[in-house]
Amino acid sequence: SRTISKCYVQVTGMTCASCVANIERNLRREDGIHSILVALMAGKAEVRYNPAVIHPAAIAELIRELGFGATVMENCGEGDGILELVVRGMTCASCVHKIESTLMKTKGVLYCSVALATNKAHIKYDPEVIGPRDVIQVIKDLGFTTSLVKKDRSASHLDHKQEIRQWKRSFVVSLVFCIPVMGLMIYMMVMDSQLSDAHAHHNMSRKEMEALHSSMVLEYQILPGLSVMNFLSFLLCVPVQVFGGWHFYIQASRALRHNTANMDVLVVLATSIAFLYSLIILLVAMAERAKVNPVTFFDTPPMLFVFISLGRWLEHVAKGKTSEALARLISLQATEATIVTLGPDNVLLSEEQVDVDLVQRGDIVKVVPGGKFPVDGRVIEGHSMVDESLITGEAMPVTKKPGNTVIAGSINQNGSLLISATHVGADTTLSQIVKLVEEAQTSKAPIQQFADKLSGYFVPFIVAVSVVTLFAWIIIGFVDFQIVEKYFLGYNKSISAAEVIIRFAFQASITVLCIACPCSLGLA
Repeated sequence: SRTISKCYVQVTGMTCASCVANIERNLRREDGIHSILVALMAGKAEVRYNPAVIHPAAIAELIRELGFGATVMENCGEGDGILELVVRGMTCASCVHKIESTLMKTKGVLYCSVALATNKAHIKYDPEVIGPRDVIQVIKDLGFTTSLVKKDRSASHLDHKQEIRQWKRSFVVSLVFCIPVMGLMIYMMVMDSQLSDAHAHHNMSRKEMEALHSSMVLEYQILPGLSVMNFLSFLLCVPVQVFGGWHFYIQASRALRHNTANMDVLVVLATSIAFLYSLIILLVAMAERAKVNPVTFFDTPPMLFVFISLGRWLEHVAKGKTSEALARLISLQATEATIVTLGPDNVLLSEEQVDVDLVQRGDIVKVVPGGKFPVDGRVIEGHSMVDESLITGEAMPVTKKPGNTVIAGSINQNGSLLISATHVGADTTLSQIVKLVEEAQTSKAPIQQFADKLSGYFVPFIVAVSVVTLFAWIIIGFVDFQIVEKYFLGYNKSISAAEVIIRFAFQASITVLCIACPCSLGLA
């Protein structure tokens, strides 16, 4: 008997079904080629040939002559079929051994492992030799009941609803508290500029200036050292820090546990330090009964959280849109198939309903009018019109007669067809499209990988810079106090120089941290 080998050729440049037909038609005429099967979406051709007459490189050359790109795929054992089964009725280790040894002796089974605890069997097989139904039959003959592990067809892993909800909530909370904080801040700025104008024009004395300052409502001190402004800012900042920043804290802690620093770490660092510093400064001012209100940073956390949670929310909404389209695609797949057994002259002997995952290559599948095609295949018998708009976008039904190819998921309209399955399971056009979209979603653009790499260095770098700032100002202050005095206006003359320097240094370093946060938006 002449031996038949099989090879896979990666084909590029195919645009539609006529390209596929063109390649198949031309190669079938060649000597030594037994059969050829081309999958458009996967871009690969499976060729069975007689190695005595022709070899894979020559086959690829033939395809290239037709005007397509073709390369022989090395070691591509047609992604061996993988089968996950639930096996019931196993009582002990000997049952497991019985199933495993019987299956391993079966021709076409490459690997098999059965777990007693979970009642699951994991089997790898060669789809050329054996199919899932044969494997199930072998196990049934041993006296166990078995069924397929139910695959989740709803594509719930593509669902971003929960994330969208949580970021939206986080954004709304931050926004609600951010608006008043911003209002207060702008009011203070306007008042300050008016005061400084008054100062410039009327040359008020320092005393009058202070009198005017304290007359401003917001600067009024509820307790010594605690102004209305700072107290309100503090009250508004706490809920944002807790509710708005909740998810950031969770993610930052996860990142730190794995010794990486991502953007969340920076956001959390900046907001927490700003918040804690402001709180400590307030408490110190209250303890000192300071006359001049300290400069706090309570406005920083709410504003940062607003911007960043808005960004995250939009990102998940965008992801959700693509995923919705994917989930719809997945829902187009048929769940069951009617497999028929044919006698001589294509006489129907029997038919049975099976799960679509159990359809094997070469099975004869019957599709009734109005039914969906469960797998890709070729028509053997019958005439019908088929709506293939899900793949082609063509609303007009396409005529199908024996020899034509049909696509899984398209809808049979008026005639009953018998088709021979050519691509099943993960190889159908629809599964390939779903896979391509999923890959496109999970793979990152080169620029994105670059940004991620940068942010890995960016966070430690910013933290280092702010620490350097802190120490630099402390050193400058102790060497030449005049410089600090020049920049740090309105500090209380009654406190010691050392304290003034340290406060100013902290202010500078926190400013560095907070300014770097929106930079992460730039990176994003």
